[in-house]
Amino acid sequence: MIFSYNWLQSFFPKKLPKPEKLAELLTMHIFEVEEVKKIGKDFVLDIDVLPNRAPDCFSHIGIARECSALTNSPFQFPISKLKEDKSLRVKDFVSVEVKNKVACPRYTARVVTDVKVCPSPKWIQERLKICGLRPINNIVDIANYVMLETGQPLHVFDAEKIEYPPEGRVPEIIVRFAKEKEKIVTLDEEKYDLNEDVLIIADSKKPLAIAGIKGGLMAEITKSTKIIVIESANFAPQVVRKGSKKLGLKTDASWRFEHGIDPNLTEFAINRVADLIRQIAHPPGKYPKIASGLVDIYPKKVLPKRIKLDLAYVERLLGVKIPQKEIIKILTKLGLKIENCCVRTVGKLKILNVVIPTFRLDISLPEDLIEEIGRIYGYQKIKADFSAVSLTPFKINEAIFWENKVKDILKGVGFYEVYNYSFLGEREKEIFGFEEKLIEVLNPVSVFSKYLRASLIPNLLKNVKENMDSFDKIKIFELGTIFKKASNKNHSEKKALAGLVFAKLAQEELFYEIKGICDLIFEKLGIAGVWYDEFKPTPEESPFLIWHPKKSAEIKVDHKEIGFLGEISPKILNALKIKGEIVLFDIDFEKLQKLAFEEHEYQPISRFPAAIRDLAVLVPQEIRVEEVLNKIETAGGVLVKDIDLFDIYEGEELPQGKKNLAFHIIYQSEDRTLKSQEIEEIQQKIIKTLEENPEWEVRR
Repeated sequence: MIFSYNWLQSFFPKKLPKPEKLAELLTMHIFEVEEVKKIGKDFVLDIDVLPNRAPDCFSHIGIARECSALTNSPFQFPISKLKEDKSLRVKDFVSVEVKNKVACPRYTARVVTDVKVCPSPKWIQERLKICGLRPINNIVDIANYVMLETGQPLHVFDAEKIEYPPEGRVPEIIVRFAKEKEKIVTLDEEKYDLNEDVLIIADSKKPLAIAGIKGGLMAEITKSTKIIVIESANFAPQVVRKGSKKLGLKTDASWRFEHGIDPNLTEFAINRVADLIRQIAHPPGKYPKIASGLVDIYPKKVLPKRIKLDLAYVERLLGVKIPQKEIIKILTKLGLKIENCCVRTVGKLKILNVVIPTFRLDISLPEDLIEEIGRIYGYQKIKADFSAVSLTPFKINEAIFWENKVKDILKGVGFYEVYNYSFLGEREKEIFGFEEKLIEVLNPVSVFSKYLRASLIPNLLKNVKENMDSFDKIKIFELGTIFKKASNKNHSEKKALAGLVFAKLAQEELFYEIKGICDLIFEKLGIAGVWYDEFKPTPEESPFLIWHPKKSAEIKVDHKEIGFLGEISPKILNALKIKGEIVLFDIDFEKLQKLAFEEHEYQPISRFPAAIRDLAVLVPQEIRVEEVLNKIETAGGVLVKDIDLFDIYEGEELPQGKKNLAFHIIYQSEDRTLKSQEIEEIQQKIIKTLEENPEWEVRR
């Protein structure tokens, strides 16, 4: 916001500090001055006014009031010597009707006759130009001048261009919302289509102005204008903001109304305009006449707020003791009033009853007053000090912490979290082979909620069934409670984590995608020693009937089972009528949480390159992957950095009862680059160890 230094100086009988010094003072007390620039004999101050101070500081008077408080210099309001002509009455020239008094809390109008429209005096033109406004004529320029001075936008109509209402005695101004498809041409000759969201000023036939935003061409001031109606109104910020956005039209007036303006300012501003017009806009030897009286529609008057300020609270909040006289002086300099100009004693409390003028819309709490006291007193005078009490960090809820951690990991790789009910129906019990292992609900709300779930998987598969027609690929997970039945009725519950990837078309890499997700979870949780081992469920192991008998694995940490991963049994997919491939993981979250470790030991990356060799071994179907991995690791020794199972194959090309396991073996040393011969020797040692079992064959 641009302000003229000379204009600010005009409010003070004493000399203000130099522009640079004044800028420094304002910046020290919250108002950041972005630029000080000399233009002719004046200086421009570009002040960044914070939004909460816009109602009073989007004006020269508002900034002058701040300068007065900061420099201890009394300032004077511009004095309006209003001379009304008693022979003329405003009600004989215009009437006003406000249709929506919430959108327009106050509307004030004055009439001035016998005006002469011509260029403004040089001093007005210069001040307008410095503040970025273009001079037009004396009437319009005075309205803009008073807006910059007081912060109250004003508008002037040619009274003789306002239509009479049917059977009306005088022209009528109506404040209403526009009708659908109503149009207006503004002063800059732009045409706008209006609607019911836009508040307008109209007469009985046509729109005259867009309320709080811009005037219309129909009642503009021209050289032939003799009688004018001055408008000084208060419009609701949300109404102006909505209309401005709808029309894509921002103006100096709308900018001020959107931030809120004191409704009690309208009368002061309109009297100031009328007085300046009388002094300036007249032919030689003949003054314009100001009709007596105001049209003032102000149904719900805004009164000053009163706040009780506890002086002990001021000291506690600011951390510094400021003398009572200094506090009263600061508040008085800011234009606030102290009832009876003294401190009242209430019990042990010392209280100031502070009256907040209506132009300070930003002050409504004792803390607001204390902020004002602190900034004027000077934050630089408040010494930094350590806290009087120690701050004890709160104890982390481990369960919630690790739940959020796992959820963030899965969401980060494209999974969506789902929330399902904790119930299953009779059909799910049969399909998933839970038999008597479900806890029955005593009073189920429906047949579909007869049992408490013993696994998250059934409901996840139902999610897939309900959404598979809309998506080619689905990645979802759930972290929730499952329930375990006990013969002695001491049933238990625990947290489980399950997630799946569904694809309409079969994809070989789907299994390894899920395996990679599990690896990522364990890595991020600081869990090492993870194995993926085959399992051979027996028909009695009903929880395992969910899984594909040949395409699934146990997840183990240090040889202890923590969960399962693999494809779903084709029988279940057929029963649920799911067409496509699903790979899923199911992890005991409580075991996972106990193993999780937030702190990670730093291990430097080896400076020496790794070498990868592949190895495939043909073994009987009952042999577990873990057995083969143990032999490779033992034979390879410390130079085997990692072993990764990347394929399990069973097919007609292989001998009956056999399967092929394929591994990546990663060799790396911490202190040297391994030679090919050295790697080959270890590889041969591994092969020899594996082939010690006559039923195992390393495929070359």
